[in-house]
Parts: sequence; C-alpha cells; structure tokens
Amino acid sequence: MGIEVSGLLGLIILALDIWAIVSVVGSSTSTGGKVLWILLILVLPILGLIIWLVAGPRPVRA
Repeated sequence: MGIEVSGLLGLIILALDIWAIVSVVGSSTSTGGKVLWILLILVLPILGLIIWLVAGPRPVRA
C-alpha cells in the first residue's frame, strides 16, 4: 500500500511542478527571473513549489 500512495503523491507533485513551470513561462518577469524560478522548482520540487506559490511571478492576464 505504501508504494501506491507514494507513487500517487509523486504524480501529484510532478503535475503541480509542471503547472508552476508553465505559469512561470507565461509570466511577465524577465528571462533571467524565469530561468531562476524554473531552476528552483526543478532542483527543489516541493520546497520550490511552495516558495513559488508564496512569492513567485504572476501570469500575464489577458
């Protein structure tokens, strides 16, 4: 049972990280800022996602 739960949790974290990266790419911040945010999310998946949710760039509103 532990393998299924951790696998599902891993998939949820992966989906949230992909969503965060897509949001960073669509934001109005500079290219350097986008690269730094994406690296943070990729290197520290859970902590980077939390930091991005609190302080990250916001997507461009159409």
